[in-house]
Amino acid sequence: MTIYSTTWCGDCIRLKSALDRSGVAYREIDIEQDSSAADFVVRVNDGNQSVPTVVFDDGTVMIEPSGRQVLEHLDRDRSRAATGRP
Repeated sequence: MTIYSTTWCGDCIRLKSALDRSGVAYREIDIEQDSSAADFVVRVNDGNQSVPTVVFDDGTVMIEPSGRQVLEHLDRDRSRAATGRP
């Protein structure tokens, strides 16, 4: 999972804290330090530079999700994998 963020984004800080507390691994990319990442965020957000933008390993994109939403998505993915469902 990749989180596109900025250093000053309160929602980004809260999301990363929730994931850290839950022991969830993620890759973080600061869009202010990586122009191609900033371009990607604008593309998937209809021209807006909305963060956090989360891209899951399955390709799902969430815009400004809460920690709870991200953890629920990860739990659903784990359940699908365990049952062999797509």
